[in-house]
Amino acid sequence: MPMNAAHRRLCSSRKWARTTEEHILPWALEDVELGTDVLELGPGYGANLRVLVERVPRLTAVEIDDSTARLLERDYGERARIVHADASELPLPDRAFSAVVCFTMLHHVPTPAVQDRIFAEALRVLRPGGVFAGSDSQLGLRFRLLHIGDTMNTLVPDRLPARLAAAGFTDVEVRQDARGSRVRFRARRPGGPA
Repeated sequence: MPMNAAHRRLCSSRKWARTTEEHILPWALEDVELGTDVLELGPGYGANLRVLVERVPRLTAVEIDDSTARLLERDYGERARIVHADASELPLPDRAFSAVVCFTMLHHVPTPAVQDRIFAEALRVLRPGGVFAGSDSQLGLRFRLLHIGDTMNTLVPDRLPARLAAAGFTDVEVRQDARGSRVRFRARRPGGPA
């Protein structure tokens, strides 16, 4: 897992779970219709998954770290499908999901090229008209300190619309929060309704 021990403690804490439930998800998913079949990329310790599993009829989560995927299976396997896989090479069928989401995970992807492969895979597994939505953190002193020894490859908000469009998405929207500490995005796979 591309996180140091302090980062892992934070992301598995109740405080982080509350932050995601009360702040990150409401902002990231404001006015986003997820539909009935949702895929979460990179759920980590499940702070977002815990909320999503209550909001959508069918949820699949793809986690790259084997031990974390096993923990998610233990905790959520009755209510969500947990897949141990790399989001840049999804072992999932084309056009299977009404929405693909990811939260605070893209900065752990080592290069922009691999992030772009994740965007392409998100497009591939979305149904026509399906939405790709999420959020990620932006650089700041506390963020940098938390990521000492971690993989840290933050999104550049001004470049993200072109990257998502290059992957094939339309209706791209990228926005930073008032403090500039987070960026959210949403985009659609061209075609009919999800």
